[in-house]
Amino acid sequence: MNNSELVQTLASILLASAPLMIAVCGEIITERSGIVNLSLDGTMLMAAMTAFVVGLKADNIWVGLLAAMAVGALFAFIVAFGSIRLRQSMFAIGFVLTLLGDDLSAFLGQNYTRIPGPVVKHFAIPVLKDIPILGPIFFDQDAVVYFAFLLVGLTWLLLFRTQPGLRLRSAGERPEAAFARGVDVNRVRYLYAVLGGALVGIAGAAYSLDIKIGWSDGHTRGLGWIALAIVIFGGWSPVRGAVGAILFGATKALATFLQRTFPEVSVVAFNSLPWLLMIGVLLLVSSEVSERLIAIAPRAAQRPLRRMLRVSPPRALGATFVEERTS
Repeated sequence: MNNSELVQTLASILLASAPLMIAVCGEIITERSGIVNLSLDGTMLMAAMTAFVVGLKADNIWVGLLAAMAVGALFAFIVAFGSIRLRQSMFAIGFVLTLLGDDLSAFLGQNYTRIPGPVVKHFAIPVLKDIPILGPIFFDQDAVVYFAFLLVGLTWLLLFRTQPGLRLRSAGERPEAAFARGVDVNRVRYLYAVLGGALVGIAGAAYSLDIKIGWSDGHTRGLGWIALAIVIFGGWSPVRGAVGAILFGATKALATFLQRTFPEVSVVAFNSLPWLLMIGVLLLVSSEVSERLIAIAPRAAQRPLRRMLRVSPPRALGATFVEERTS
């Protein structure tokens, strides 16, 4: 592989990883508030179908994108409402919505499969795109890539450098203490669940309008579960989550390269590589293996290893908060 092919491959990895980065940021925002939205896979399928069909009918990509955001926000609101108001399991609701989104997207989109439609336009940034090596990789991309990286930075700033972010994290860590200090915990959870769901909707739309242009049954099937796994791998941090999304994209690219290099090997074997990698990483960060690796590492490397391998979810993640007001 020569230099130009390597640069092109790296640029394609970023493009393929961008929607996952968006979905991961959306779910991190949601889960940091204490809500677990397991409907991501169905949400992304419905959003991808909706964005394509609405954008095609309206002949406007932005209308399609807004429709996809509405779908994502609606699915997330149902999860939050079912948990907060109806006191039902958010895990069960999310799983049912995933199945619903899968079947509903196939049914509603059956007349729009494999036909041309709206596409996100390529947008190279003048001057920056001419920087050797880095320019073609980072600045000769689609708007989806630029938005993904901007979103990662904004999500990090929101969570760790703003007052609203502090209230958001307190709702997911210690909701009782947050409520005692005047934070309307359930309102915060509604707000950020819907915001996170809208971002997941954008991720779904990015696939049908940019990455895998068009619509087909099962267009993004499985990628919602990958996004949920990356959230755990990333330790509920947008920066680490972005790294996980890029790692997944790189593994997919590696699988494609290996298929061309070893055509005699079954395609199934190479296609399973990204999934096996994700399972292995999740086992590593959530088991005693990580503790053993930290223990045997040189003392100077133990602290960075601990930060990299140890992950801990928000303490109140998945727990319904019931407000108890004193008279």
